[in-house]
Amino acid sequence: MMEETLRFEDIPGVEWVPSPRPFITIDASKCTGCGNCLRVCLAGVFRLREKKAEVASLERCMECASCLFVCESGAVDFGWPVGGTGYRSEWG
Repeated sequence: MMEETLRFEDIPGVEWVPSPRPFITIDASKCTGCGNCLRVCLAGVFRLREKKAEVASLERCMECASCLFVCESGAVDFGWPVGGTGYRSEWG
């Protein structure tokens, strides 16, 4: 089976293999809109909408889990993609 990969011009040397299901979710009832996830995410996965964080671009996730660790309200649910899908770089 051939994997579909995505590349982004603003992040050279990196590709993503889409996950079959979301591996990051935001619980809007817990989100305070602090923006910590937006500030820490180098790939721009998140955006604020109506003063709540949401996943805007899951396919850009570098799987560092920084969003999970900086979310003071516990609104981020993060689980690495099953089957090795997700972030890959030409540097290993």
